[in-house]
Amino acid sequence: MKSTLYPIKFKPILKDKIWGGQKLKTILNKDTNLPNIGESWEISDVEGDTSIVKNGSLAGQSLKHLLSTYKADFLGEKNYQQFGNKFPLLIKFIDAKEDLSIQLHPNDELAAKRHNSFGKTEMWYVMQADENSNLIVGFNQKVTPELYLEHLENKSLTKILNFDAVTTGDTYFIEVGRVHAIGAGVMLAEIQQTSDITYRVYDWDRKDDKGNERELHNDLALDAIGFDMLNDFRVGYEKNQNESNEMVSCPYFTTNFLPVTTEISKINDLDSFIIYMCVKGKLTIEANGISTELSKGETVLIPAAIEKIDIKPEMDSELLEVYIK
Repeated sequence: MKSTLYPIKFKPILKDKIWGGQKLKTILNKDTNLPNIGESWEISDVEGDTSIVKNGSLAGQSLKHLLSTYKADFLGEKNYQQFGNKFPLLIKFIDAKEDLSIQLHPNDELAAKRHNSFGKTEMWYVMQADENSNLIVGFNQKVTPELYLEHLENKSLTKILNFDAVTTGDTYFIEVGRVHAIGAGVMLAEIQQTSDITYRVYDWDRKDDKGNERELHNDLALDAIGFDMLNDFRVGYEKNQNESNEMVSCPYFTTNFLPVTTEISKINDLDSFIIYMCVKGKLTIEANGISTELSKGETVLIPAAIEKIDIKPEMDSELLEVYIK
């Protein structure tokens, strides 16, 4: 059965958001007429938003069908033992035309108890940033629950938040409990646990086209915030050409930066699927005699049973390489 597997692309699931823009269409070539495209869910097993195969002989099949049919050949033995027929990661591109809400995500324990869900550890790779754009990550000073609530009540929360100016290539690791927001003008790739649980604590007092403010989750958020977290969210990494440079490695995923300037072969001895997000350029991935093109803004999944791939760039390209150790 494994012989029928090949590099799989999925149809993007596009999300219209109050803060979204047009970069996913104009820069990443997403096919849509939505006015405010905030997110492109590239690979998703979130309930109600299951990815559908776009290419090859499995086109039209759902990610759930692939998991139940190919099992460990798709996920890897260890991953299948842990997750069964549930895909553990949610892969996105995000365009923030306006600031996202200030938010955080619960850990596995809270998410399981309250929402029957995974927690939401995530990382960001900045693909493009307008001049003077920034990310909000953590606090700019020591903050107690009392100080936090005081600023929340006075609508002065931004005074205690850390604003980071960003540029292309900047990378952030967003652990559960860390207060954060993507700022206006930033387009990024996001890798996260499969979860859509977000606690929104401040939304800039904005209203939708019907005059309604979005729901806040301050009661749920208070005991989920990590007030004692270190400021270790900025990720440093090497950029050695034609090799995998580790960016983030945590129990939920490992992400590498892979700049490709010449043809390379990769052996998969990881006992895991591998995801490639193309963040620059254009290339072809060959496996089991099948060629799959990948351009900037596209994502492909290499099932665990595929033992070797060849990556052939048409121009200098950059990939994010994602798997679970």
